[in-house]
Amino acid sequence: MVKELKNLTNPDSLVSLFLGLAVVIVIGVLIVNYVKGRPQMKQQTAAQQEQQNATESAKLPATHTVAAGETLWSIAETTIGSGYNWVDIAKANNMTNPDHITAGEKLTIPSVTKREPGQVSSTSVEIKRPADGKHTVLKGESLWSVSLAVYGTGYRWPDIAKLNKLANPNLIYSGNVLVLP
Repeated sequence: MVKELKNLTNPDSLVSLFLGLAVVIVIGVLIVNYVKGRPQMKQQTAAQQEQQNATESAKLPATHTVAAGETLWSIAETTIGSGYNWVDIAKANNMTNPDHITAGEKLTIPSVTKREPGQVSSTSVEIKRPADGKHTVLKGESLWSVSLAVYGTGYRWPDIAKLNKLANPNLIYSGNVLVLP
């Protein structure tokens, strides 16, 4: 004990001791503040998220006026938060050709849940695949409409395009015979 007291009388030892204690105290305070602040930050973030969702859902259903260059996909991304909801907008507006919208047209934006990639519109999908596994394209059809008619979801169009080795999936002609996956 006496030896330790002699070491503390040295000015360098005292400075080192106080600096060491100060560092330990500062680190301790930072850790305590970090631990105390974490749950509060999570609650605040969750509360802000709930408020934002409530604000967005309060806005829907709404009316959207189509601007030049917009597509149903871009409108769905802007208003609902997912381009995959373009199907819901088309359905809400009873569109026969969703590829044809014009600037100035007023569309109803339905209050629906945000779709994720690959999500189908319903839980039960009836598959109406022809027995020969082929489909003859009719006038006005797209790969999306063929996929929708055959599989109950339009999201299988890339599979049809890939199997048929289509260089431009947007360009199919009536009379073309497509092999179905």
